[in-house]
Amino acid sequence: MGLFDKIKEKLTNEFIDIIEWLDYTDDTICHRFERYQNEIKNGAKLIVREGQTAVFVNEGQLADVFEPGTYTLNTQNLPILATLKGWKYGFNSPFKAEVYFVNTHLFTDEKWGTKNPITLNDERFGLVEIRAFGTYAFRISDAGKFIVDIVGTDNNFTNFEINEHLKSLIATRFTDTVGEANLPIELYAANTTELSETCKEVMQPEFESVGISLEKFFIENVSMPEDLKKEIFEYSRIDKLDLDKLTKFKTAKAIEAAAANEGGTAGAGMGMGMGFVLAQQMGGLMSPQMGGQQAATAPQAVPPPMPVAVQYYYAAKGQQAGPVTFEQLSALFANRTVNRDTLVWKQGMANWTALKDVEELKAFLGSNTPPPLPGA
Repeated sequence: MGLFDKIKEKLTNEFIDIIEWLDYTDDTICHRFERYQNEIKNGAKLIVREGQTAVFVNEGQLADVFEPGTYTLNTQNLPILATLKGWKYGFNSPFKAEVYFVNTHLFTDEKWGTKNPITLNDERFGLVEIRAFGTYAFRISDAGKFIVDIVGTDNNFTNFEINEHLKSLIATRFTDTVGEANLPIELYAANTTELSETCKEVMQPEFESVGISLEKFFIENVSMPEDLKKEIFEYSRIDKLDLDKLTKFKTAKAIEAAAANEGGTAGAGMGMGMGFVLAQQMGGLMSPQMGGQQAATAPQAVPPPMPVAVQYYYAAKGQQAGPVTFEQLSALFANRTVNRDTLVWKQGMANWTALKDVEELKAFLGSNTPPPLPGA
């Protein structure tokens, strides 16, 4: 072999005979095949493995795209590149082109979440804030479009680089979707499956516009402030109650407590009596549900109405005071706040009358009248 033949063989061996890429990572989406001066010779072999797509780019222009398989590079399987290079009758000398390998397998368990709370207007609770997070899965569906629109000249493009863009896109479309759904606030957390499917349909065209297919989208949780959650739980419980029965029960308890605190022994008796009456009335309402046919046919014993405690008004320093009960007026007489000449009035009296002239109040006077003096 002559000297020139050896030089020619050396130069020929510098050109790439096999073009392939073995991915040893879990996060690389696109890798540019590096070689000396980007030179490829006629007849070189291109190996594209399953889960890959090879894309040829010539001087910044998208050329031929190869699906999985083994190819011998010539003008027959490089039609676009042949047109760009102006090869009319084939090529024999090496040519320059960039080759990108794109991972087309499914990228799973990608995280997303709302960075800021989403404000919604609920008909019952007004303006409320919610947050959401979940996962999604995607794959590259159009390798050429993805390289042109996203990758550019990056020689090793990972899913970390695209995730920030995708997360922002998801958060924006998720906000629009939940805002237009106009659901009661508690139903967002209860309908995550349906909401996930709706969001996926809304987001799919946005992903496809850059050569990505959104394969799965999941909403794992929709959260809200704790005080709002408690309010929703309370509202739900009240909505299930019989408000008429609840109101009567609380009224009975309030009257009993108020009478016990204000009216002493007599007031307590009155309050307890009224509480018993209301409790019996409530029992009559509830018994058809609890006792069935027997409760519906049993006669209900209704006691006579409780006597109403008499209330007195009295004059003190030229001003009207009261009302007070009989026991309270007796205590006022005992501590000399009122006396026998104090004017009093109760319902049924035509005019104000001195205490000493009211028949039932004369009992006060006996305890204050001293016995006769000895020898008088």
